[in-house]
Amino acid sequence: MKRKYIIIALIAALAAGLIVFLVKNRHLASPVTNETIDTLEVVEIPEPELLYGLAVDSFYIEQYKVKRNQYLADVLTKNGLDYSDVYKIANKAKPIFDVRKFKRGNLYTIFFTKDSLKTLQSFVYEIDNTEYMVADLRDSINVYRDKKDVVTVKKTASGVITSSLWNTIKDENITPMLAVELSDIFAWTVDFFGIEKGDYFKAIYDEEFVDSVSINITKVYAALFHHRGDDYYAFYFEQDSAWNFFDEEGNSLRKAFLKAPLKFSRVSSRFSNHRYHPVLKIYRPHHGVDYAAPEGTPVYALGDGRIVAKGYQKRGGGNYLKIKHNSVYTTSYMHMRGYAKGMAKGVRVKQGQLIGFVGHTGLATGPHLDFRVYKQGHPVDPLKVKAPPVEPVKPENSASFKEFIQPLKAELDSIPLGSNKDDSHLLK
Repeated sequence: MKRKYIIIALIAALAAGLIVFLVKNRHLASPVTNETIDTLEVVEIPEPELLYGLAVDSFYIEQYKVKRNQYLADVLTKNGLDYSDVYKIANKAKPIFDVRKFKRGNLYTIFFTKDSLKTLQSFVYEIDNTEYMVADLRDSINVYRDKKDVVTVKKTASGVITSSLWNTIKDENITPMLAVELSDIFAWTVDFFGIEKGDYFKAIYDEEFVDSVSINITKVYAALFHHRGDDYYAFYFEQDSAWNFFDEEGNSLRKAFLKAPLKFSRVSSRFSNHRYHPVLKIYRPHHGVDYAAPEGTPVYALGDGRIVAKGYQKRGGGNYLKIKHNSVYTTSYMHMRGYAKGMAKGVRVKQGQLIGFVGHTGLATGPHLDFRVYKQGHPVDPLKVKAPPVEPVKPENSASFKEFIQPLKAELDSIPLGSNKDDSHLLK
């Protein structure tokens, strides 16, 4: 009889325990409803961090830059591959990349196993800012080319000139590429060699980023350059299926001539009828403008024309080129180190086309370009030449142009000077 009561007591205890368990874990015995889902704890599994599409936590990773006289084979054999595998990689890469163009300064990344053997698993070489080559060695050798994600951010920028456009852009933490863009846009209207303290600029543009690093300016929508008391506007507008820059009145910013034949230098000597020659030590006319610039600086044709002379001027001009633009104007470029490919007498050149490089051939104390302009055969001051604009916005497009630029002009005018900020948050 005693044994019977013990068995009953055990059964009762088990039943009570089961009831308590079910009460505490009733969601296991109840059907899943919206109410029970709300009470469940959701565990989020973070996505793995990727580098070139490979999971970072799965590898031991090393990154380096290509050294001088270093080749792909040097890197791969040093990290455990034999020459037969290197040959296979080079052969498979041929359709997408010539491994002989392994460039000094470019980044490469090596992915190893995370064990004591540290076996090479993948190799990545950055071809440029956006594209890279991957040699995946995990199973069989697989070589392919891929691209990084490019993020485009629409930005505004402004700055007040204190010494030069380049220095102001640098001081304002703006991409230096904007200086190049502005100098191209306003090449025919703003004298960048005569920029004064207090001049200022504003711009609306698209900037591209890769890995939060700026790589390019893809489009300038509108810009303003205040120079010597005057406002010069530029609006990017499509006419006849071609995009060009026009001012607020619809006149093209492209003139018959560039303002100067090279970028980012300074005027070291101006047009004069009585200048002291630094080499000959005598006073004589200098019917041109000297632009001091580093040796090798590109020199561009001031306008469309035909090369009428090329050679070495024994009278002191050194390597020179002369371009006849029309029946009125001819330009001359002297003391050049050398010429661009294809330059020869009789060849036609376009405005802004590369024609040569700054040097100090002939009678010159240092590298500079002696630039001269002739009007109907007579020398004139290059800094005072005024050229007429190219075709403006057509009358039939005038209304749409005015409507198009109105919001852009309002936005430009509203940009505070020196208000540039860090836009890196826009990339996240």
